[in-house]
Amino acid sequence: MTVLTVLALLGGLVLLAVGGEVLVRGATRIASALGLSGFVIGLTVVSFATSAPELAVTLQAALTGNPGLAVGNVVGSNIANVLLILGICAVITPLVVKSQLVRLDIPVVIALSVLALLVALDGDVDRLDGVLLLAALVVYVAATIVIGRKRAATDRDAAMHSSDPPQVAAVPGVPVPPGLAASSGSVGKPGEGGGARNGRPLVALGLVAVGVAMLVGGANLLVSGATDVAAAFGVSDLVIGLSVVAIGTSLPELAASLMALLRGERDLAVGNVVGSCLFNIGAVLGLSAIITSDGIPVADAAVRLDLPVMIATALALAPIAFTGFTVARWEGVLFVAYYIAYLAYVLLDATDHDAVEPFSGVMLGFVVPITVLWLSVLVAYEVGLRRGRSQAGG
Repeated sequence: MTVLTVLALLGGLVLLAVGGEVLVRGATRIASALGLSGFVIGLTVVSFATSAPELAVTLQAALTGNPGLAVGNVVGSNIANVLLILGICAVITPLVVKSQLVRLDIPVVIALSVLALLVALDGDVDRLDGVLLLAALVVYVAATIVIGRKRAATDRDAAMHSSDPPQVAAVPGVPVPPGLAASSGSVGKPGEGGGARNGRPLVALGLVAVGVAMLVGGANLLVSGATDVAAAFGVSDLVIGLSVVAIGTSLPELAASLMALLRGERDLAVGNVVGSCLFNIGAVLGLSAIITSDGIPVADAAVRLDLPVMIATALALAPIAFTGFTVARWEGVLFVAYYIAYLAYVLLDATDHDAVEPFSGVMLGFVVPITVLWLSVLVAYEVGLRRGRSQAGG
């Protein structure tokens, strides 16, 4: 390992940390300016911005004749987003899940994941497939914004008709109108959403742009250094895409989600992960297929294992989110453990290690069935609790 490789890895980590903080600050200001929740902004602005490295890497790989890297990056990033990033965030602090996530967003993630597998069954993702994936994403984003604005308007109306007088921010020299109570919050406080609402949307957009640039730069440095290390071991571009590049290009999502948690924006952290999965399939894979003249070839190994694993991770979100509308710490630990197991299998299989068969047998014959049984019991218990509450309330 050369000194330049070490410097690239360290410099990438620094840029990711700082860029994540700057991006989250800008995104929260935009949320305030547009009257949208942090969850909706996480699903759209933040998730799309943090997926910029995936888009750049996948487009470059597709145009330079490395289809394995292109497909592996998208599939591996989605698996890492759910199992690794959401898992780490849940380990740090339990995540409260919005009901919209269960009713709309998780089903859309599952549907797009299944669609990605279906269009790849013939061995490639052509331009028509890309248009279909991209169109599905556009429809989803439009619906999310419309639903988010309606919900925000409903919440404001409910607050106005509540028994307590509405709160307005006290501005020096400006009298408070009759019937309104002055709040102690300051207007335009640096780093808070009020600044964007009071005439500084360009500052918020600038923060987002700077944050994205730093995240992309950091991810590129990390991917470059890590790819040099992985290539030295002689593994395929699909394996590099599924592991090293996927983790590297997912680090912006991890940085942004962790910074959102530190700032108390749990909705933004969850929305970022879910939205990134959707963007990776609809925009990253879709645009790459549209731009390339012959489409993107998909290896048989990806169709047999990696795309189904991506669907399985999306399906795993449903029972986890359904049990109490939270992702608990132990569930986060389970997600991270599964990601480590998946990554171990990919590397063992790539190197034709003797341990790959017994490892697969243990996972498929013991760990997975036990996990499915345990989650089924949790869901059944949660359904029983809700029915009991409903009957008691009736």
